[in-house]
Amino acid sequence: MEAVFVVVGGGIAGVSCAETLAFLQQEKSIILLSESSLIKTVTNLHAITKTLMGFDVKEAPSSTLQAKFQNITVVNGTLAEIQHKNSCIITQSGIIIKYQYLCLCIGAQPKLIPQSAEYPEHIVGIRDTDSVELFLEKLEKCKKLVVVGNGGIASELVFKIKNTEIHWVVKDNHISATFVDPGAAEFFQTALLKRPATQETVTKRMRYQEDKLHKSGAALGPDWYQNLLISGANSPGLHKQVSIHYQNEISSVSALEGSEHQLEVGLTNGEKISCDLIISATGVSPRKNFKIDVQLELADEGIKVDQYMKTNLENIYAAGDICSADWPIAKHWIQMKLWTQARQMGCYAAKCMSGHLNKEEILQDFCFEIFTHSTKLFGYKVILLGLFNGQKLDKKYEILLRTTKDLEYIKLILENHRLQGAVLIGDTDLEEMCENLILNQIDLESYGDDILNPDIDIEDYFD
Repeated sequence: MEAVFVVVGGGIAGVSCAETLAFLQQEKSIILLSESSLIKTVTNLHAITKTLMGFDVKEAPSSTLQAKFQNITVVNGTLAEIQHKNSCIITQSGIIIKYQYLCLCIGAQPKLIPQSAEYPEHIVGIRDTDSVELFLEKLEKCKKLVVVGNGGIASELVFKIKNTEIHWVVKDNHISATFVDPGAAEFFQTALLKRPATQETVTKRMRYQEDKLHKSGAALGPDWYQNLLISGANSPGLHKQVSIHYQNEISSVSALEGSEHQLEVGLTNGEKISCDLIISATGVSPRKNFKIDVQLELADEGIKVDQYMKTNLENIYAAGDICSADWPIAKHWIQMKLWTQARQMGCYAAKCMSGHLNKEEILQDFCFEIFTHSTKLFGYKVILLGLFNGQKLDKKYEILLRTTKDLEYIKLILENHRLQGAVLIGDTDLEEMCENLILNQIDLESYGDDILNPDIDIEDYFD
């Protein structure tokens, strides 16, 4: 097979890249290589601010993409080898696909705790739709659960699981440390122990079954838990039990004989916990499970890309979790392995490939000027802007904080009286103002603490 553009990966980065290419280059052939026969597409895309987008993710058969775009062909298969010298890739089943331009969007794989190889039946990683189904199946028989990890998936699992005693092992001194500071973690604590509503949310997206078994699919969507009944084997109606083990990691796992539980988990502080199941949600590492005849340059485990998403090899690009940004990065932007960035990078890589084919000048996308992310944690809307935790500022900054229990948590990061980042939890309606203040770098010294005074409509100042 051959095509002008070949995109590898059926997740958000790959599908966004293929769709943007199909729009920009309607006469050119595009092949999308996806391991799974299900792909992830962005739906209900809407602008929250100039640079911040909200969207849902829909899981659909790959045939829907081919029906929508006449010049896209979806091939099911796994990348086995890239032959850069021959401008072709080979799949595990032996299909050879020639390309003019290649974009790698094969994402990342979960980093499981080391003991997972020894107890695969009782230690589950969560990354794609299949791993969630496996987890739900095992959870039905589980009375006591250990969750390891402190990011978005771990936080939402602990919040959503019912009828199971939960032990949450976090290596930091507060929960959800990937996104928030100890103050916001404290704000979330009351929501954590609330029993989730018994009425389940109606699913917002159709569910499709794989037509054949596959080894791994694309990462989960931002609303992956919304339509699931995540319940263990304890009697319904019991008070939710969550024990958080701060500044701890798992040091050992051993099988239990003659006990109602399956495993004994040893923590680094010497504590022992008996449990039925361990969920490992400890982050991801870029997937590079393919051979290549000329080496790709790496940084932070990912494939290095320049400001045009190009690798060190001619006509090979990368986007999403697999790549590491290697250009002079704007002050208020940071790279994180998130859905929003996978979409942005996929679309931008397509613009760059299209521009290079047409020999056009390419200007870097404005989304790389400021970090923005919109998500939900513990039932609250969460918006992160700029250097939201004071990253890059070497602790030389001040914090303005306003919090109302169970309603909102607002944190502004200021350096030299100029706004550098913000964490907005709840329906604050301050995202547009904060984004503008970060981009414009207006001196806020004369406003003092009034920026967060609830009696002053500060947005009127900065319209």
